[in-house]
Amino acid sequence: MGERLAVVSGGGTGIGKAIAQGLADDGYRVVIIGRRAEVLERAREEIDRAVGAARTVAVPADLTDPGQVARAAQAIAALGAVDVLVNNAGAIITPPADGTLEALAEAWRRDLDVNLLSAVLLTTALTDHLRRPGGRLIVISSAAAQRGGAGSHSAGSYAAAKAGLHGWAFGLTRALGPDGITVNVLAPGYVTDTPIFGERMTPEFHAGKIADTLVGRAGTPDDVAAAVRYIASPAAGYLTGQVIGLNGGAVLGR
Repeated sequence: MGERLAVVSGGGTGIGKAIAQGLADDGYRVVIIGRRAEVLERAREEIDRAVGAARTVAVPADLTDPGQVARAAQAIAALGAVDVLVNNAGAIITPPADGTLEALAEAWRRDLDVNLLSAVLLTTALTDHLRRPGGRLIVISSAAAQRGGAGSHSAGSYAAAKAGLHGWAFGLTRALGPDGITVNVLAPGYVTDTPIFGERMTPEFHAGKIADTLVGRAGTPDDVAAAVRYIASPAAGYLTGQVIGLNGGAVLGR
């Protein structure tokens, strides 16, 4: 089959970088995508150094911009069929400051763009390039999609955007299953060593999140990467159409 190719959005930092490094360690050539070219380039160098081989390609793109997504997809398609596509890009948008409906609408649209539309655009642009059979489409969601946000307008929009990924992924499962492509959602809970929490990352916040779990610890980017590596593997060929919680027991399976 030749060299295997994986694509990881949001691959320059945190969870995405750990996923990219894990797949590179498994022998994939890995394309990392993100908005900041300098962050991607630094991640590329660090991943290649860690795995001891030049396996990483950095493709800067704003995945909420259809034109940039189309150009990124064209560059990726030139590398060959995509064996694994991991939609990891996302962020919690800063809540509106002035309390107006206009500001609220803008914040919600931005959250939906960054967390939902980005995955839809990239996946749509690459669907024809997914390997058939054997392709793996993995969507990184959040435990917030299963339990709701923390009560604020901004947290609500993040949870809603991530929950939207679930219904979209179920439709893709049915559409792509006959081609031998699996589609699964991975929903992590609290994970440290990521930039997503920003100023909210206080000792009290950290302690509260750990207390929420049943295993008494926070998750790590490597925990998420390990789960992705399994879902991406040939051993997971019968796993499709599932939302897999990875949260230390903070949200029980349903």
